[in-house]
Amino acid sequence: MGEILSYLAAALPAEVSAGARLLALQCALRMNAYRHVELPAGLLRSLRIDAVEACRELERARWARVVNRLGTARVAVELLDAAVLAQSPARPDRRRAADWALRAGCPARIGGAEPHLRLSGVYLAARSDPSSGEGLSECDRILRDCGLRDQGFHGVLSRLTANGVLEGWRICPDSGDVHWTLASGR
Repeated sequence: MGEILSYLAAALPAEVSAGARLLALQCALRMNAYRHVELPAGLLRSLRIDAVEACRELERARWARVVNRLGTARVAVELLDAAVLAQSPARPDRRRAADWALRAGCPARIGGAEPHLRLSGVYLAARSDPSSGEGLSECDRILRDCGLRDQGFHGVLSRLTANGVLEGWRICPDSGDVHWTLASGR
């Protein structure tokens, strides 16, 4: 999961919103060998994003092309970046990862419906040690991979802590690395 988030950070322009990044994550994890993906309307609703605007952003970034109109029972998307094929594990593993990301980013689990909170929560959970719940990453990498801006970073981590997603976090003054611990049960 961490690799696909890093790939998306490199493949998508910095101005692409967290909602569009959540959609791109689901597309990259659910695509077939031809870089096509069909997303049921229910899945789009569960993402709790403006799917129309998110698709437009991904099209403007020339990362995806919507094959059929939004509003139908399913949305078909063609991913335009062939490099996405090299980033993804086998399809059954990607589908499990897509389901995990959907559950991990659920507003009830994150404590907020804002896409940037949900994407950051998924990122931190994916980058945490499964046994200890501890994680470590460079501040710049988190900002890039989650599409965050400097000024909102501390607020996102503080809200994730207040909402019970993180037990705590700190930035090492020497290295600038962010250390965090997921709340127990996450």
